[in-house]
Amino acid sequence: MSEKKRTLKSPVSVSGVGLHTGASATLTIHPADENYGYKFQRIDVDGKPIIEADCDLVVDTSRGTTLGKNGVKVSTVEHVLAALVGMQIDNAHIEIDGPEVPIMDGSSKPFVEAIEKAGFVEQDAIREYFIVDSTLTYEDPEKHVEMLMVPSEEYRLTVMVDYNSDVLGTQHASMYHIGEFKDEISKCRTFVFLHELEMLLKHGLAKGGDLNNAIVIVAQEVSQEKLDELARLFNKPSMKVVGKGVLNNLKLQYQNEPARHKLLDIVGDMALVGMPLKAHILSARPGHAGNVAFAKKVKELIQAEKAKRKARIVQFDLNKDPLYTINDITKMLPHRYPFLMVDKVIEMDHNSIVGIKNVSFNEPFFQGHFPDNPVFPGVLQLEAMAQVGGIFALSQVPDPEFYSTYFMKIDGVKFKQKVLPGDTVVFKLTLESPIRRGLVNMRGVAYVNGREVCEAVMLAQIIKDKQPKSESATASV
Repeated sequence: MSEKKRTLKSPVSVSGVGLHTGASATLTIHPADENYGYKFQRIDVDGKPIIEADCDLVVDTSRGTTLGKNGVKVSTVEHVLAALVGMQIDNAHIEIDGPEVPIMDGSSKPFVEAIEKAGFVEQDAIREYFIVDSTLTYEDPEKHVEMLMVPSEEYRLTVMVDYNSDVLGTQHASMYHIGEFKDEISKCRTFVFLHELEMLLKHGLAKGGDLNNAIVIVAQEVSQEKLDELARLFNKPSMKVVGKGVLNNLKLQYQNEPARHKLLDIVGDMALVGMPLKAHILSARPGHAGNVAFAKKVKELIQAEKAKRKARIVQFDLNKDPLYTINDITKMLPHRYPFLMVDKVIEMDHNSIVGIKNVSFNEPFFQGHFPDNPVFPGVLQLEAMAQVGGIFALSQVPDPEFYSTYFMKIDGVKFKQKVLPGDTVVFKLTLESPIRRGLVNMRGVAYVNGREVCEAVMLAQIIKDKQPKSESATASV
């Protein structure tokens, strides 16, 4: 069953300091329209510019993901974006009054809790996924980063990290579906090696760093003098670490918390492709630069697929006078209410036919398919398609009232999107081969608003009845 898009029920705010800038900021997530996506707005800058959450707008990935547009930036966006994706919020307007998203505790959990507090509402639009049907790879030989995307019915992630460290070693983390994000991934905190932290501090970064918002990994023994210096730096009375391990002996929530956090970062960075995914992403030694580069390749695939869909839009003149009205059709087909599925035929030539079915909420099958979520059953779409083909077949014989068509085989059936009450379905059927010995082989495609909704190849046989169809048993098309 299709899912509806979601947005927040009400605005919600969080406040804190940025990890690298140390600047205080309040971030407010607002509800947004059903096709809005994710957008940031710097309300502290003149004109209050908006920056879309788009991988093509990433301007820096050195220690987080920074978006920029027309010289205005917003940094460290990955944790809040991961929370929105993980909580399956499709549309959100994110206001911020500073240059960097607050680091909070270094994870996505505070943003997840804020979203839960606000609640969510379903929107009218159907959530559209990018369904991966081929393999996509990415590699950065210098950083030893490898990423692979393969088809999957769920949004799955598998991460491997290897830091050449006795403390962390090689770690793996997996998310089998997006529903696991909240409890298994969102609370996993960012981490940094002590030697990296010292370098960041020397370069004026990590100004908002604190032992409450990052796990500091100590890969080699540290002197007491160095620990005292770190204590002064972090405004702590004392600091300790026993041998190698985690600064201040902080307890990890999971043995593989660093790998899980890397997975969290991928969720946030892949939000920049612009739509949810149904794919399995496998990544070795990921980082923000690789994530964003991979996201750009995925976005290129999405744009190419959209271009193909646009090119496939087929136009029909639904206002032209019909070749066969409903009265003409009832003289050819034996079907009657509630099983006559063709309203008119608007085109026909020597090898093709175009027929119309207007889908009304009053159709009897909507009572059970499904209550409060009416969907035109796929099997009845095929029946309507077959009836259009039946009209074509019977138009080829004299005295069609003495003939019926019967199914023999159906191949290559695909359903591509839902058909709902109010839709006008256009069926175009084309002969796959000339009619011989009463065998009719036709390929049919159904369209709504010019877009394909289903297709099939059908084989039927024309059989002469002993008496007119109106007097014989109902035939099956």
